[in-house]
Amino acid sequence: MSEAAYDAEFDYVIVGAGSAGAALAHRLSESGEHSVRVLEFGGSDNSIFIKMPTAFSIPMNMKRYDWGFHSEKEPGLKGRSLHQARGKVLGGSSSINGLVYVRGCAGDFEEWQELGASGWGYQDVLPYFKRGEDCVYGGDAYRGDQGGLTTCNGNNMKNPLYRAFIKAGEQAGYGYTEDYNGYRQEGFGRMDMTVRDGVRCSTAMAYLKPAMNRPNLDIQTHALTTRVIMDGKTAVGVEYRQGGKTLKVRARKEVILSASSFNSPKLLMLSGIGPADHLKEHGIEVVHDLPGVGQNLQDHLEVWVQQECTQKITLNSWLGPLAKAWIGANWLFLKRGLGTSNQFESNGYIRSRAGMKYPDIQFHFLAGAIAYDGSSAFKGHGFQVHLGANKPKSRGWVKLKSADPEAPPEIVFNYFAEEEDKEAFRAGLRWTREIFAQPALDEYRGKEVSPGPDVQTDEQIDQWLAETAETAYHPAGSCRMGTDAMAVVDPECRVHGVRNLRVVDSSIMPTVTNGNLNAPTIMIGEKAADHILGRTPLRSDAPSFAPDDWQNSQRVSAPERSV
Repeated sequence: MSEAAYDAEFDYVIVGAGSAGAALAHRLSESGEHSVRVLEFGGSDNSIFIKMPTAFSIPMNMKRYDWGFHSEKEPGLKGRSLHQARGKVLGGSSSINGLVYVRGCAGDFEEWQELGASGWGYQDVLPYFKRGEDCVYGGDAYRGDQGGLTTCNGNNMKNPLYRAFIKAGEQAGYGYTEDYNGYRQEGFGRMDMTVRDGVRCSTAMAYLKPAMNRPNLDIQTHALTTRVIMDGKTAVGVEYRQGGKTLKVRARKEVILSASSFNSPKLLMLSGIGPADHLKEHGIEVVHDLPGVGQNLQDHLEVWVQQECTQKITLNSWLGPLAKAWIGANWLFLKRGLGTSNQFESNGYIRSRAGMKYPDIQFHFLAGAIAYDGSSAFKGHGFQVHLGANKPKSRGWVKLKSADPEAPPEIVFNYFAEEEDKEAFRAGLRWTREIFAQPALDEYRGKEVSPGPDVQTDEQIDQWLAETAETAYHPAGSCRMGTDAMAVVDPECRVHGVRNLRVVDSSIMPTVTNGNLNAPTIMIGEKAADHILGRTPLRSDAPSFAPDDWQNSQRVSAPERSV
């Protein structure tokens, strides 16, 4: 295609202004030497529901800000189809997520290296977590204080239930962690969230807004990317729809897909890059047969373990219209109070069994009993943990439903297809009950609400899981990084067999990390920028924690009260 056929040209074209794409746009444009265009299907993030941390469940359920994806009917969940919220707005999913900041544990990145992602070990990625962060507790060997992404604890655990949960985790033998994003993930401690001065700190705030006035950065909103333009096996540009027109932008250097674990493989396939037989089914000319595109899809499931609270101190007191109005006014005018927090202010990480070096179970503690999306609440006072088994063995896929770029992809996770995934949740529930039974919660603990005391056997737990487990909104792995035949990108995020095309988002993760995905996805954007610009990768020598007796013990000490 001649240059005259393009509507514009830039050095780099980035598809997606989300967690990774925003970080990339900032880093690639900051020297002023390179011109960058960003294509984002969504629009402005200027909404009170996005800005107010406690209101996060609202934008994730709004068509204006959410792609509205759903999985296919999942056999392991009794045929339920799960809503898969993905941000369609500046900042992407960082603008509609639960604001939780979790990097993952050192073992996650050791695993990546073992699976072929050389140069992505813990010491390799730690500097990139630090580079983008402004931690309110200050910088050290593990935390950054010079970046744009502010992290804090929200409302600072003013409700006594948060600290009681931490103490209960210690009493159960798991220990205390000063900083689960630092030296030691395992244990119980405060939760970090992406909040700055009481306002959500998305990647739009942290990365895009400081860069928007750069003359070499151009951000196009309401732009639906339809395909990567290929010249043989070289990416030369991007086609997109905007304002009723079909437009083309030329990439003088590279095209970079940062469109999510659903849309990045979809765009590769629409561009003729993917499993040849599948492309032919949809009448798409095969540019490059790459069988791993769309495979290896993973996600985190979670269940809510709810307990009645004997004291009227929970968030359930604040669910009425007058209470919500007070929270909103306090936040709007003063940027303080409950509105400044996602309400997940303490958490814990444990190993489901002995013989594991690093945690695989995550607890988010909430000083209330209410669904994650705000859709339902316990009638009375209660508290809960969101229990997640975070290292699933089950794998799914993303495929095309049609060659129409506006059609959603086919999304199948195969939740609970592997027995090990059920085993991890069974263990997680039993450990949760033991934690809730510790002395620190004696003055607050009432009866178990969910799953309830009648759910005890493996079969009963499996039934409860199938009926109630929900996605934690952490899709990953569908454009896996590695060097084998099923890998989609190499360790520098370049698409195998194709020139001038990279994928930079959560889809390149070989395995999903032990925790929420916003932080590691931002890190991927930070690190990929150095690869793209040809810079020497950063490296740290900071050590990480592992228990001395991890091969023989499931926790660091015996519980005070066994159940």
